[in-house]
Amino acid sequence: MKLDPARRAAAHALLAELAVSVADLHAAIGGRVMPTVGEYLPRVRAAATPSSRRTYGTYWARMVAVWGDWPLDAVAATDVEALQRDCSEHAVRRSNGRGGRHAGENVISAARALFTRAIADGLIPVGASPAHQVRKPRRLPSPRRALTPAELAEINEVARTCGNDVVLDALLLRLHTETACRRGGALGLRVMDLDVRQGLVRLREKGETLRWQPITLDLAGRLAEHAAVRGAVLPQDPLLRYRTGRVLTSRRYDHLWKRLGERLPWVAAQCVSTHWLRHTTLTWVERNFGYGIARAYAGHTDNTGPATTTYIKADLQAVATALAALTGQPHPLATSLAELGIRT
Repeated sequence: MKLDPARRAAAHALLAELAVSVADLHAAIGGRVMPTVGEYLPRVRAAATPSSRRTYGTYWARMVAVWGDWPLDAVAATDVEALQRDCSEHAVRRSNGRGGRHAGENVISAARALFTRAIADGLIPVGASPAHQVRKPRRLPSPRRALTPAELAEINEVARTCGNDVVLDALLLRLHTETACRRGGALGLRVMDLDVRQGLVRLREKGETLRWQPITLDLAGRLAEHAAVRGAVLPQDPLLRYRTGRVLTSRRYDHLWKRLGERLPWVAAQCVSTHWLRHTTLTWVERNFGYGIARAYAGHTDNTGPATTTYIKADLQAVATALAALTGQPHPLATSLAELGIRT
């Protein structure tokens, strides 16, 4: 049973007047003290993965600000929905924003993570999560698309001819085009993740996935040269760096696309980003080599979707073959198209 907020406030006022706390009452009757949201959330944060902390941290902080002194079982579905509306209305407005829908979705996901942990810890009964009673906003189709060859060439041309580190920018664009990796995969590269002889990079990406991804031998050599020149020496050293030797951060991507948007108005108008390169490469691979190889190229390992995904797994050699066809450069792990059953 959920107490009316006014009655709850009156009860707290009476206890304060009597100098008695809720914990004292629980102790007196031998019950278990229900932690407040503010007391419990640090434990949830400590148990969360780094990616969850990055995604939900802002919303958890908002929950502490609004519900901080509420017992966990005092939060109702209506409270979760009210917080969702508030965060959606006050979300930062960006050119590629969706009217706060993404913020609203993340609020519910963050609240579900909180109450799922509370259920696992035995603090609230199974099925009593208020966050799971609130429906997430329907996710709208992504506006991202594959770039045309002319658009991709134009982006690369501008990146190579303006900016304070055109070598780095050109290397980034080529790395993302060849591997279709996400920004986190590139930023997480270490010296030990580069195999120059076989033309491979080891990517650690979304969902803590880990995979070796083929790259051209030319790109592998340029990455090794980049690391050596800019001070990445030890195996565990981050590979990508600024000219000063400082480790690369996501800010470089922000500056790169801002500069490209200033030179290419269509880039700014359509909010083109690094993820469009992923769409571009994977679309090409799917059109020319089929869904199974495109799925492996993307590093997708989830089991959702049609059951046939269980039977259409592609190996590293198939991905290397697709890369060789995409770039027009031979790869030591590539096989012939005939061996893959692909007609030329």
